[in-house]
Amino acid sequence: MERIKAIGIDAGSTAIKVVGINEKGNIVFYKVEPTSFQMKPQLEKIIEELPKDVPIGATGYGGDLISNATITASEIRCHSKGAHLFLKGPGTVIDIGGQDSKVIVIDQEGEVIDFTMNDKCAAGTGRFLETTAWRLKTPVEEMARFAEKADREVQVSSVCAVFAESEVISMVAKGEPMEAVIKGLHRALAKRVASLAQSLNIIPPILLSGGVAQNPVIKSMLEEELKEKIIVPPYPQLMGALGAAIISMESKTKVTNR
Repeated sequence: MERIKAIGIDAGSTAIKVVGINEKGNIVFYKVEPTSFQMKPQLEKIIEELPKDVPIGATGYGGDLISNATITASEIRCHSKGAHLFLKGPGTVIDIGGQDSKVIVIDQEGEVIDFTMNDKCAAGTGRFLETTAWRLKTPVEEMARFAEKADREVQVSSVCAVFAESEVISMVAKGEPMEAVIKGLHRALAKRVASLAQSLNIIPPILLSGGVAQNPVIKSMLEEELKEKIIVPPYPQLMGALGAAIISMESKTKVTNR
């Protein structure tokens, strides 16, 4: 394995993401595992397996639990740093996570110009698809495939995730094709995220990150709603951890150069 110069850990509520980077900021190692109810011992076990004497950047829901981190940074800052590695200049990051969604506008250097966040309602997050998939007894990984097979959309009007879940179940029970309902569910999520983005003066290009970025239907629907081309990086779920690693390496360099 290529020498790791810095590590980033994004301790999210749904998954813990770990990234190791080389001196150029390229990913040479990564790990993703579901977050357990006992996050602190889980993090301690992960850290035990990592190289020693390497700066660690921490972020996410459980970032403060990483006691040996070189630096702890906000999710907004980390996602902007990670995305800038791909954007190479100004742009906008849309991150759809399991528990929240973020829209971040960055400048030429990858610094945050403006941002907004939805962390109060599940309707604009990955949880919106997950809970409905569970009720429909469909693996969440298969939701996009069902939506792609639909020749039409059934409108999901509820803006609350709980009510939308009941609405979807009711539609299927009344005989609406599950594929059309699932496609409508994707549209509802895309509209919610697009509305969040449109509350800012977004700058193209737009980079989509988070676990939901791996869903091609959400990507295409967001492009339709925002009327902009969207970039999905090779590791969309790792943007926060990648940014944390970059920040930790920069922090270590600044300390060394004093």
